[in-house]
Amino acid sequence: MSSDKLVYMANQIGTAFNHQEDGEAVASIAGHIKAFWDPRMRAKILEYEAAGGAGLAPRVLQAVRTLKS
Repeated sequence: MSSDKLVYMANQIGTAFNHQEDGEAVASIAGHIKAFWDPRMRAKILEYEAAGGAGLAPRVLQAVRTLKS
């Protein structure tokens, strides 16, 4: 799957949690990615973030960064 598609999908997840406060939204986005994304997709979005994460919404970028731990 292309990086562009992953960024699009991650940002859509972020949009779904717009009604939440920042900390809660970041945790919800990360939780969704952990629960529903294939390990290869998670690895690719982590690589993308490590290269700068251009195009990821701020909350999504924070959520992806929490997946490192």
